[in-house]
Amino acid sequence: MDFGLTEEQRMLQDSVAGFLSDNCSLDVVREAAESGTTHNRAIATGLAQLGVSGLLIEEEFGGVDLSLLDAALVCECLGANAAPVSFLGTAVMAPIALRLAGSDAQKDSYLPRIAAGELIVGIAVAEHIGRRDTDGIEASANSLHGSAMFVIEGDDADLLIVADHTGGLHLVDAADTRRTRLKTIDRTRNIGRIEFDHTRAEPMPGSKHNTAPLLAMIDAGRVMLGADTLGAAQKMLDDAITYAKERKQFNRVIGSFQAVKHMCAEMAAALEPCRSLVWYAAHALDAIPEEGHLMACHTKAHLAETGKLVARTATEVHGGMGMTDLLGLHYWFKRIGFNRQILGAPELVRAEAARAQGW
Repeated sequence: MDFGLTEEQRMLQDSVAGFLSDNCSLDVVREAAESGTTHNRAIATGLAQLGVSGLLIEEEFGGVDLSLLDAALVCECLGANAAPVSFLGTAVMAPIALRLAGSDAQKDSYLPRIAAGELIVGIAVAEHIGRRDTDGIEASANSLHGSAMFVIEGDDADLLIVADHTGGLHLVDAADTRRTRLKTIDRTRNIGRIEFDHTRAEPMPGSKHNTAPLLAMIDAGRVMLGADTLGAAQKMLDDAITYAKERKQFNRVIGSFQAVKHMCAEMAAALEPCRSLVWYAAHALDAIPEEGHLMACHTKAHLAETGKLVARTATEVHGGMGMTDLLGLHYWFKRIGFNRQILGAPELVRAEAARAQGW
């Protein structure tokens, strides 16, 4: 039995990787971080033309109807290039929510626009991961009241999918809300605070008295963050190995020193098993639903820890140069740090995994 990727999946990943290599250079990443542009329209348009925006959307709505594994392969490429585009919320979590909880009219209205790359969707679900000392979002009479923290892609969004305190999902026009971008270490993506003052909202009927769509969104998001970290960490490892083969001390390349060899080997040994973990978790969400939540938790927590190890060690291999803006390693370092925290830090996600197993 073949447990590898199909030829079509490899072609998809190669196509996305090739496009990003040509269009998302370090200068583009640096400019996005310095200007605060977290959704590069040119890159987003090119990805949409490749079908990336509609990966999880059915063909009848203009998508290509692929799997979460395919989306994970794309996320790996985005992480490897620190691409400043809206993908996690817009192209992954939003289509899942609309498919599981949206009405026919809502699907007809929004899915084609997402597939075409015309709509950015923010996701406000953090209150169901780590509740603050508030009552959360209150829903009444087709309106929402309260504030949502850590809204994924919220500052760039045209549309918001918001979870109220019961887990019900609602669609909200982002222009009707008060938005504040929150400062994070990763300037290539945005997280916002959204305030609702009896703001008009459209309930998603499939989420009434049913938290399954909300949980499915969160699980998928966690696996995608793991895939993004995998790509970013692999990029840092590759850069460290290249640097070790070029940098000389005492008339020898530093890659010939045993200590540096061990550092690179430790990173490679820790990272390589993560690839099959990400693949299996993404596959399980689609094909083995009884294992999906547990695998999503394991993936999010394990990649967060492994990514941290690789980010720290790769920077060490570069020595003082690793701390400079010239090499730009810090963009990937910060991206890994962002992925570690959003949608649940490792400690919190491990606690969820323990409860899922009855511990």
